[in-house]
Amino acid sequence: MPNEVLVVGKFFPSVMNDLQQHFSVVHCENADALAEMSNDQLANIEGFATFGWAPASVIDRMPNLKLISSFGVGYDGVDADHAAAKGVIVTHTPDVLNDDVANTTIMLLLATMRHMVEQDRYLRDGRWEKEGNAPLTRSIAGKVVGIVGLGRIGEAIAHKLSVFNCTTVYHSRNQKPQVDYKYYGDLVEMAKDCDVLIAITPGGPATNKLINRAVMEALGPEGTLINVARGTVVDEAEMVSALQDGRLGYAGLDVFEKEPHVPDALKTMDNVVLTPHVASATWETRQAMSDLVVKNLTAYFGDGAAVSPVPECADLA
Repeated sequence: MPNEVLVVGKFFPSVMNDLQQHFSVVHCENADALAEMSNDQLANIEGFATFGWAPASVIDRMPNLKLISSFGVGYDGVDADHAAAKGVIVTHTPDVLNDDVANTTIMLLLATMRHMVEQDRYLRDGRWEKEGNAPLTRSIAGKVVGIVGLGRIGEAIAHKLSVFNCTTVYHSRNQKPQVDYKYYGDLVEMAKDCDVLIAITPGGPATNKLINRAVMEALGPEGTLINVARGTVVDEAEMVSALQDGRLGYAGLDVFEKEPHVPDALKTMDNVVLTPHVASATWETRQAMSDLVVKNLTAYFGDGAAVSPVPECADLA
């Protein structure tokens, strides 16, 4: 008998087709549908494919669960510690999205500093013809850019920034001796020295509101904040207030605290560029992420070795 795999959410058809070739698939559209399933229906589930969601209460409903294959590099919605304590391996989809997330970061930075949305509106509203040239903007060249979280994606961003002759510095939990960028153990001190702050650190309790009022005020009225991490990494209410008061100059945001809700105040600001959590949202990258969801399941149930376990489960894989 093939292993039973639970799939929650709307994955690409290719994912469903691939999984159905290897497993007995139980599919439900969302968490509400899963809640309606009986414990008997979940008793034989051994694999779980999910979009970054697996709380302890759900894990506990599957007594034979062996592997959770999560779509996305971030997995703060998965209780990985609880899973690991029960001997359940959690995997995610790192590396395959590095390039597109880094590209989106650079896009947001350029769009924010060069006021691309405002400039587009200036032309479309006929102001160029009526009022003449649009106001001058700021160059990215020569700026000091602080990266908050120099992981795989952070390093990809830093590499791309070098093309623009930026000076890259970074803050993370631990210094990385293998890189040449200047390290700051104090985030406020780094923000004081930066023109731009880019958040690309994981979400979760450890980084909740890491970029707080003190950090934003240190970045200052000419500073630019880019967030492609998680909305919870930034104190959103303080950010809105700082942008309104001029204590923070500009922001480029792909993520928000209570997605898909975005504070109305942000939508009215010309010094803010907003995108709807699309940093990895290209067909190519989302297909690669989907393929890795499948590969983690097939590899584990094929030869017992998951491809990309999260750190909490590395000793189990």
